[in-house]
Amino acid sequence: MSRTLVVEADLVTAWGHGAAACWRGLLSGSPAFSEIRRFDCAALQSRLAALVPELHPDPSRSLVMGLLKPLLAEAAGRIPRDALVLLATTTGEVDLLETAPADSRLDRLLARVCDLCQAREPGRIVSAACASSTAALAVGASLIRGKKREAVLVVACDAVTEFIVAGFSSLFALDPDGARPFDRHRKGLTIGEAAAFALLMSEERAAREKRRALGEIAGWGLSGDANHMTGPSRDGEGLALAVRQALRSADVPAERIGSISAHGTGTLYNDSMELKAFKKVFQRPIPMYSIKGSVGHTMGAAGLVETILALESLHEQVAPPTANLREVDPEAGAWVSPAPVETRGMEAALTTNSGFGGLNAALVLKA
Repeated sequence: MSRTLVVEADLVTAWGHGAAACWRGLLSGSPAFSEIRRFDCAALQSRLAALVPELHPDPSRSLVMGLLKPLLAEAAGRIPRDALVLLATTTGEVDLLETAPADSRLDRLLARVCDLCQAREPGRIVSAACASSTAALAVGASLIRGKKREAVLVVACDAVTEFIVAGFSSLFALDPDGARPFDRHRKGLTIGEAAAFALLMSEERAAREKRRALGEIAGWGLSGDANHMTGPSRDGEGLALAVRQALRSADVPAERIGSISAHGTGTLYNDSMELKAFKKVFQRPIPMYSIKGSVGHTMGAAGLVETILALESLHEQVAPPTANLREVDPEAGAWVSPAPVETRGMEAALTTNSGFGGLNAALVLKA
């Protein structure tokens, strides 16, 4: 059984390009939110979003291609052409719906991504709502563990568009003042945008190519609540099941998990559901954080962004603060903090995401 190593990874978020820039932003405890000027927000619930600097609408390409092209171009020489491409996104190039509807299809975005990577074969799409890229990482790791692939490239992207912001506004799911995950007075989420990639390799191939490992995807679990079209199961049992599966898959007991990167959207029901789920699995509070009070909810890209940063957390032995957290919800108790928390001796970390339709995904990561 081959271990799955992350040997290359990069991202762009509202904090700019690179994991180091985003990590510094997280440690600052500040939100990277700004006013949306790409479209009229007068009738929407919020004018705030976590926007990537210098990304603006361009008639020659979609917003996500504006994110992906420079990111993948910089890494082109380090990505093997035989790597299977897994594209994770919720809406992809949805901003093309008004100008070029046929081009907004996910299969066309996949083809463009494969061209950027000079991939030798067609890739696959993993679109599982806001758990998309976490699920894609699980699929890639499973292919490598089962010796069906030696290299898998997971690419994730979603941009702030009127389609997404208006959709969440219609659900009354946005916080006009900015997302406050696990806060007693949280009102909803803030949309963010990001693009990221991670190259997964078998331990054997990484050794042959003398690749430096950034970390290991040691285990994974997936579940479905079958509860509601948009709302999570209130008791957290579905997410707890995914977490238990991930721990078993990694052969890591719960007491060895040193931190949790939670989905933490800032909505009333999601944050409560997650806490209930974690309390079913863990016997004591574990340092837990959400990055969405800092970089917003980046939709299908959220899981991959959070995985890259969770690996950074493992290396630095620090759980970053949950930005915008003003008054900790009593249910969150000793779990979350508005300040960084040292995690010396941490061997493994857990990261989770949940999405519409009751989808739950969990990964166990090792440094």
